[in-house]
Amino acid sequence: MEIMNLWENVPGMCEEIPTLTAYIPEVKKTDMAIVILPGGGYRMRAEHEGKGYAEFLNQNGITAFVVDYRVSPHRFPLPLLDARRGVQMVRHDAEKYGIDKNKILIMGSSAGGHLAALTSTYLEEIDDFEINDEISKESFLPNGQILCYPVINLQGKPSEIHVWSGMYLLDKKHAELSYALTPANIVSEKTPPAFLWHTFEDEAVNVKNSLSYANALKDCGVSAEMHIYPHGRHGLGIPKPDSKLHTHVLQWSESLLKWLHYMEF
Repeated sequence: MEIMNLWENVPGMCEEIPTLTAYIPEVKKTDMAIVILPGGGYRMRAEHEGKGYAEFLNQNGITAFVVDYRVSPHRFPLPLLDARRGVQMVRHDAEKYGIDKNKILIMGSSAGGHLAALTSTYLEEIDDFEINDEISKESFLPNGQILCYPVINLQGKPSEIHVWSGMYLLDKKHAELSYALTPANIVSEKTPPAFLWHTFEDEAVNVKNSLSYANALKDCGVSAEMHIYPHGRHGLGIPKPDSKLHTHVLQWSESLLKWLHYMEF
């Protein structure tokens, strides 16, 4: 495990230093890499959706990187800048880690899923925070996206949005920016292929978030695989094999590995 600062001179407010942690498998089976954005409603970062995923990927021979992006009181665009920088750093150091620059995926859960989808769809330059160095010359657009019970909708019916994610990310600019920062509204032909999973009974983030994103991907001709499981609470991550409550949803991680193989990552 190796921990690196994302920035030498952190753009924007910086009470905390965002980092990138590399998790290297003992036996590497592929030249892909997955950049992970933990969930936490843009106010925290859940370890089981960061380190937990990275360790699972390592067990399957996949190199993983966890981005400790900035959360509240930091607002947009700082989390997005950190997520983009994570992808760029991995590309910049691809040779060091034996990674193919064209096989870098992004993975996120809940609000981290929103950030992963935003990194995959929001292509606008953020001039006020421009950093010119060798890392910034790399593309921030991932080659694939893995979204676990993602927050997608920042506007709409109260039952279909995750109010707190939007408020912690945007605060007073929620009304101004929520449409443009809803990933389903900005999917394009440049958006990378996606793997999504959600549970139908998720009470924290409505499954309609994943459905709206999948619909947008379909409309733009972007390849996607989606799994919706009937039961399971929000924030499951990778449940323990001995779980008696969510035995059916346990298969999502195996489906992910099959998708990665099928898509030739």
